[in-house]
Amino acid sequence: MNFQRLSLIVILYTYTNCIQAQVAVNPIYSNISLDFESRAADLVSKMTLEEKISQLGDGAPAIPRLNIQEYHWWNECLHGVARAGTATVFPQAIGMAASFDTDAMIEVAEIISSEARAKHHEAQRNKNYNIYNGLTFWSPNINIFRDPRWGRGHETYGEDPYLTGQMGMQFVKGLQGSDPKYFKVVATAKHFAVHNGPEPNRHSFNVLPSKRDLWETYLPAFKDLIMDAKVYSVMGAYNRVDGESASASWMLLNDILRKQWGFEGYVVSDCGAINDIYSSHKIVNTEEEAAALGIRRGCDLNCGDVYQRALKKAVSQGLVGVKEIDLSVYRLMLARMKLGMFDPIELVDYAKIPFETNNSKAHNEKALKMAQKSMTLLKNNGILPLNKSSIKKIVVIGPNANNLSALRGNYYGSASNPITIINGIKAQAGSDIDIVFHKGVPLVTSQDNEPQVLSKEILKDIETADVAVFVGGLDASWEGEESNEMREKNGVDGFYAGDRTKIELPEIQLNALKSIKKTGTPLIFILLAGSAISLNGLEQELDAFLAAWYPGQRGGDAVADVLFGKYNPAGRLPVTFYSSTNELADFEDYNMRAGKGFTYRYYKGEALYPFGHGISYTTFKYSDMIIDKTMIDDTDDILVSVKVKNSGDIDGEEVVQLYVKDVESTTWMPIKQLREFRRISLKKGEEKTVEFKLSPIKDMRYYDALKQNYAVEPGEFEIQIGSSSRDIRLKKIIEVKN
Repeated sequence: MNFQRLSLIVILYTYTNCIQAQVAVNPIYSNISLDFESRAADLVSKMTLEEKISQLGDGAPAIPRLNIQEYHWWNECLHGVARAGTATVFPQAIGMAASFDTDAMIEVAEIISSEARAKHHEAQRNKNYNIYNGLTFWSPNINIFRDPRWGRGHETYGEDPYLTGQMGMQFVKGLQGSDPKYFKVVATAKHFAVHNGPEPNRHSFNVLPSKRDLWETYLPAFKDLIMDAKVYSVMGAYNRVDGESASASWMLLNDILRKQWGFEGYVVSDCGAINDIYSSHKIVNTEEEAAALGIRRGCDLNCGDVYQRALKKAVSQGLVGVKEIDLSVYRLMLARMKLGMFDPIELVDYAKIPFETNNSKAHNEKALKMAQKSMTLLKNNGILPLNKSSIKKIVVIGPNANNLSALRGNYYGSASNPITIINGIKAQAGSDIDIVFHKGVPLVTSQDNEPQVLSKEILKDIETADVAVFVGGLDASWEGEESNEMREKNGVDGFYAGDRTKIELPEIQLNALKSIKKTGTPLIFILLAGSAISLNGLEQELDAFLAAWYPGQRGGDAVADVLFGKYNPAGRLPVTFYSSTNELADFEDYNMRAGKGFTYRYYKGEALYPFGHGISYTTFKYSDMIIDKTMIDDTDDILVSVKVKNSGDIDGEEVVQLYVKDVESTTWMPIKQLREFRRISLKKGEEKTVEFKLSPIKDMRYYDALKQNYAVEPGEFEIQIGSSSRDIRLKKIIEVKN
């Protein structure tokens, strides 16, 4: 060997060693010039099996040698950053759905994600890696509010798949941001799928939906969020679907989610759902089998500790392969990289959002605007808006008038200055009006010797008032998620483990309303609740009825603005208000056509207040409905336009709603379906043209279970435009050809 060749070998050997040393110091996963996918794959390849498994629970420990920080995947932001201290609290999800305002929805979500970023980086600076301080949020809840008895219904966007999809998509887009490289936060669409009560049975219930119901009711909103909004995380449900755990379902997680819809993010189980696979559902016999099934069926992250406790044994028993675990860990590491957690903070613009952004004055004002938009006036005999110049005394009475819990629903943050209804009314009324407040009665039952009826003194107070405002309903301690606290109320009439067993207003409140009515004083009912309420016919005797939902930190101001005419309400019901519990089908029957039918799409009775209902202090005239084609095939688009004029005396907003009805079909079809809506603002006398685009394969379809695809049956379809599902102002027929 000559000297030159020996020298070259030495140089190459030295260079190779230097490169290897450099890779050891700066591995591929730390190379910010590479794509996230390559970096995440490299990171996983460097983990031991024990380290990989450690990352698969909601609480993931640090791996210092790989520069992986401790991280908690569990964070909540249903209507504001929750459980993480002071934050802006917007109206509960059902209230925001009542706005029918997609532009407002994305603005709210952008604020929530800004506060989330601000809080996360402040926590990082303080070495706080605890739960609820992360960037992966388990919101929104886009389950269909099928039955008003479901306790968690107020977490959703209501009973309609289209409305749910439209509101949910904007929420996801606002959360995840528009940066081409980094997520602002990761949103999670939950609970996938076919999940909407009953709460007590959720850990063991098996749902057997028809293919039509599955694809026409329970899946469309998820498809919207995954394929349009690109939501990056999906949470499985507790229940079984067709015998499989929804959190370990080959049909849901592999076939539909990843194969058909092309989902590229990660799947997380609902909390304890992997444990349920063997302990409640009895699908398998051991936790090792449950852990293996979850991973193999596509559930990457276990909220719980079954994966961390049992996966190593499952590997040794041959129940699951290491490569299958690698895939889940890769998806989780990739998500963290897309959030900028492995890059210098100065490269991530979202990391520069200052902590002062949280709970700012501007965000407080947006909370007020969203609360205003959610206000849904159901009845008004002319008493509203109240005339300050002719009123000297108002008695505000009721268990929700000064109830902070009724402002926030569940999954909430801590508002710094929440405004209750009584305080909002006092601030708005001014010094010339005497505002008298009495709680009167409890929400549901007597506690601490509270009175069961209104006292003679209170009734005398009401008799001398110009107006009585009763603020009642429920709060999230009575309707909500199944829990030990909820189960303690099982003996109370009308309630069971978070659900309601009947939809009537609690009797103690109904009796109070009757007593007030007997005084002869005009009566306004303000309902704070997250679901449909029946009044046993008493609604006919009310002078006004306002659904305020769970209105958030500025709820009191928003209600007062409506009462005194500072804001003209335009909210709409995202759920049907039924006349009584007797109108409802079997709660456990997921067949949408069961009994008289679930939701406005199938309900055959006469609703107390229909889906989409809500009135204004002004009036609107609809005219000149034009459809550009009346004979089409199923590949055509059609353009629909209508003129809407504010024909009243004050400025206002109108929610223009378009429904499609299959006139005659050889297969069963919904009575009608919301297919477009637009919230518009009109000054008095102003007229606007509202335009919609419809596509038969999207808007007139049904799911053909035999062909396993959507189809359009030729024939006539009625295009309806109006102010609610019942208040149809204009309609025209089109025909779809073969």
